[in-house]
Amino acid sequence: MTKLVIIGTGSHANKHFEAFNAIDGVEIVAICDVDEENLRQFADTHGIATTYRSADDLFANEDFDAVTNVTPDRFHKPIGLQALAAGKHVFSEKPLAENYADARELFLAARKSGLINMVNFTFRNASGYQGMAEIMKSGELGRINQVEATYNQCWLTSEYWGRFKEESKFLWRLSEAHGSQGVLGDTGVHIFDLATYPVGKIKSINCNLKVFEHKGAGVGEYRFDVNDALNSMVEFENGAVGTISCSRAATGFKNTIDIRIMGDLGGIKVCFDQWLEDGLTYDITRDIKSANMHWERVAVPQTPTNFERFIASIRTGNNAQPDFERGAEIQKVVDACFESSEKRRWVEIQG
Repeated sequence: MTKLVIIGTGSHANKHFEAFNAIDGVEIVAICDVDEENLRQFADTHGIATTYRSADDLFANEDFDAVTNVTPDRFHKPIGLQALAAGKHVFSEKPLAENYADARELFLAARKSGLINMVNFTFRNASGYQGMAEIMKSGELGRINQVEATYNQCWLTSEYWGRFKEESKFLWRLSEAHGSQGVLGDTGVHIFDLATYPVGKIKSINCNLKVFEHKGAGVGEYRFDVNDALNSMVEFENGAVGTISCSRAATGFKNTIDIRIMGDLGGIKVCFDQWLEDGLTYDITRDIKSANMHWERVAVPQTPTNFERFIASIRTGNNAQPDFERGAEIQKVVDACFESSEKRRWVEIQG
């Protein structure tokens, strides 16, 4: 039996509970949150008897194997380091930390500890995307020339997700003081992970971060002061070029990811809103000699989720991807985006 603790009981923690609770041999033994109301509501909803208001009390008193860290961004590093120091395997929400220096510290601590560590880049769960990655690894598309990747959400312009000015699950994501890095740290880390995992590292980037008309507004303690959209041009280490963008003011798009990769021997693309519902295919063309440019749709059986891979890693001792090293690598890109947007120029990404 793998004993798991959930730290952070906001809305996203429900997904973690449901995913881990569905895995055979996993027992969620306790939850922890400084917010008493969230903690009580989560415990009542999921029938969890053991609760903690302090991570110090949790680590001092509870017997468990692993933690899933579902706290706001600014707590990912301190909770992660505390868990590793206590000898616990760690599954962390993204981004891994608030900057590359902190993310690297976490990665190095995890490597030194020998404990299993993963960061939840959720859309690695899409089997169609995994199928795309396998094609890319095979070299079947030849030299990669062009990459286009977008991630669009509508929750600033539509009530599909809820009312962002009235719900704390949205409000903290708009406020730097509450640990948010804006759309860059929220969905940007996903699209940079998805674009680079099959193609390779980004060498340089020119990024524009945009705060829309609500800048300076706010609700109570929440000031709306973080980026809402990003548009970037990139050059990869392998010579490919591309555009990578994301927005949470994309009216008409619920949660849409669109990735297109073009090589000199073929092209491949995935597009989906919900990875469990429409993320099960990819489209590929190898038709470079005719005028028809025929695309073939390929179905891919559901692959193990990040949650399942994390538990399997604990049981086998083999750390699955995406791990903390990968999380730190993506954070380096995030830092470069901030620098590029502030200085209004291209930025080289070292290493």
